[in-house]
Amino acid sequence: MRPRHPRTTLTSLSLAAALALGALAGCTASGPSTGAASSGPAPTSSAGANPSASGGASASPSGDASSSSAPGSSPSATATPAPATDFRPTVPAGATTTWPDNSMVPHLFFHSLVVDPKTAFGLSNKGKAAGYLDYMVTVDEFNKVLQQVYDNGYVLVSPHQLGKVDAKGVMHPTPLKVPKGKKPLVFSIDDVSYYEYMEGEGFPTKLVVAPDGSVQNEYVAPGTTEKKIGAYDVMPLVDAFVKEHPDFAPFGHKGVIALTGYNGVLGYRSSPSMYGPGGDADHKNPNLQADIAEATKVANALKASGWEFASHSWGHINFTKSSLGRIKADTARWKKDVEPITGPTDLLIYPFGADISGLPKYAGPKYDFLKGAGYNFYFNVDGSTPQWGQWGKGYLREARINVDGISLKAALEGRKVLSHFFDPKSVLDPLRPRSISGTTS
Repeated sequence: MRPRHPRTTLTSLSLAAALALGALAGCTASGPSTGAASSGPAPTSSAGANPSASGGASASPSGDASSSSAPGSSPSATATPAPATDFRPTVPAGATTTWPDNSMVPHLFFHSLVVDPKTAFGLSNKGKAAGYLDYMVTVDEFNKVLQQVYDNGYVLVSPHQLGKVDAKGVMHPTPLKVPKGKKPLVFSIDDVSYYEYMEGEGFPTKLVVAPDGSVQNEYVAPGTTEKKIGAYDVMPLVDAFVKEHPDFAPFGHKGVIALTGYNGVLGYRSSPSMYGPGGDADHKNPNLQADIAEATKVANALKASGWEFASHSWGHINFTKSSLGRIKADTARWKKDVEPITGPTDLLIYPFGADISGLPKYAGPKYDFLKGAGYNFYFNVDGSTPQWGQWGKGYLREARINVDGISLKAALEGRKVLSHFFDPKSVLDPLRPRSISGTTS
């Protein structure tokens, strides 16, 4: 989320605190200029701007901090195939049709859900509350979106069903056969770390593996100490919905979870670079190894149930503005801190939507490095069109549509994109203020 605080330097904040504030610089800042006509006014800082020109959001403390000291050698420049998982895909029952263009598969994304809107939207820190209004939706809103997307004939698919790289790293489209009368859709959720800055503010605290083997959330209501286990965020809510409506996920795929690393992952302070001996955090985690083991257990359960992981960079950096050296250092940290938990991934979801190119196809040192680091699928943000994609020799690049307060407000002001998937007005939580977003302009 875009920061709503004065620019803070590391002279007044620890690295961990600066990174946490920087996480409020959201993932909806920019995307390729696709040329699609917007049906209404674009929200402030929304997608649709050429990232090569704008750079997305202004540099955040998270990006500044991660550029300073990210040890480790850069990954070797060799093509990496799609990672293997324990997931067993299913085959749709009944007749199917082949989707005509896999680069034109829509993609909706969310951030962690607000469980307690009164707390999150009513914080005395008005800048923080405005950020939550801009970049989050509530559990109530998400449940309504989920039902309407299903009712409108969409089915969940994986990016890996859209294309495949060969042994030489060349990307090829693969036939996508969806149930007859259905439309494919990708879901993703960003920043599933349950950052330290969110504690006590109406969000889940972590993901856990329940006794029945399902993945659920731990949630502690503000002002209480009781730990509740249940479905309070995108992943367990989708899992429960698919259990009731298996035809919503006919292949078994659920969605993509985009992770940073600086606050650990999945609610566990699992980053050795921050919380281990010699790490950057002011406070070390005495349970680091136990947290790594528990996070790995959760990650394995998520993968087995149809979820995939993507890199969202280690420090939530802006790839448009970052130097190649900074990208290399950040990637090394992600592979050191996050990949041992999630396993390898060839999916890269740009923080801020800040892509390494506008409309022109990828070329140059940044792409060469990222491709060599194993990334084959790249995702920016463009909320001005229902879908956008680009085939390259070694990649598939697609735009994602933000579902948040900014896009909901834009929809009520005339933008028609979200109405392809659900009725924006009808999903609004009655506890969301009349302003809808925190953006005043």
